[in-house]
Amino acid sequence: MSSVWAFSSPFLISNSSLSRKSIVACENITINKNQVMDVPTMATSVRRSGNYPPSLWSYDRIQSLNSNYTGDKQMPRLQTLKEAVRTMIYKDNEKEENPLKMLNLVDDLQRLGISYHFENEISNVLKNIYYNYYETPEKWTTMDLNLKSLGFRLLRQHGYHVPQEIFEDTKDDSGNFKGHLYDIMGLLNLYEASYHSLEDEHILDDARDFSTKYLKESLENITDRHLSSLISHALDIPLHWMVPRVETRWFIKAYEKRSGMNPALLELAKMDFNMVQAIHQEDLKYTSRYIYIYIYCLGAFSSGSKNFLL
Repeated sequence: MSSVWAFSSPFLISNSSLSRKSIVACENITINKNQVMDVPTMATSVRRSGNYPPSLWSYDRIQSLNSNYTGDKQMPRLQTLKEAVRTMIYKDNEKEENPLKMLNLVDDLQRLGISYHFENEISNVLKNIYYNYYETPEKWTTMDLNLKSLGFRLLRQHGYHVPQEIFEDTKDDSGNFKGHLYDIMGLLNLYEASYHSLEDEHILDDARDFSTKYLKESLENITDRHLSSLISHALDIPLHWMVPRVETRWFIKAYEKRSGMNPALLELAKMDFNMVQAIHQEDLKYTSRYIYIYIYCLGAFSSGSKNFLL
């Protein structure tokens, strides 16, 4: 069968290679059934469902979040606690009798997430401790491992230059650390300090390997639950690698169980955490409203609505 096909387009096409896919918008078409091949139809694939439950963080759920720590209701009590802690820092820093006590206080303030309220006070404390105890190697020899390690970590964290040689005398003649001479808290602080090492500081690399092994082997024999939880937590994720706000939530609970904890610090930490959390919730609610309105507007305009006013 020979014929010419007339299309609405300006092209002429012969029927010699005719298929069902090549015929589009044609007129007066004559088809020879012997020249048409059957085209297999594709099976429709059914998309599997994971049967996931709906998200708990729906728009209504986010907008329903509420806290007693929004606004200025808690501010008077917060200011009272801040002044009490500021006075305590000032008095202890003036005495200059116990650098380990002051370093522990600074460490607690940081891990409780409230150190940003006392940046000037902490700066003065660390400045005094550095120039009185860490500036020259002659002063290192009188320190125990706990004071060396905690001071090394905090001072390096705040930009002071403290060389790794401060731990040189903790090794024996064979170059091995003398772990049996030190208390477990000193080795825990040595472990945390070792993660503030710089490139090619082999003393700190060796200190990390030794303290990690020693703490793991000693963990089963520790009867103090608070100390045991600190060691387990540190071995899981070192403090230097921890997200600060996540660490704060964990440490508030651990600090509450510590013997001799400071009630003012604990109350301030809890109040500050809840107030910051309330601010984040308000930010989330505001962002959720913005996104909701944006998506609604996008859908309204894309559907061709002409009566919608933003």
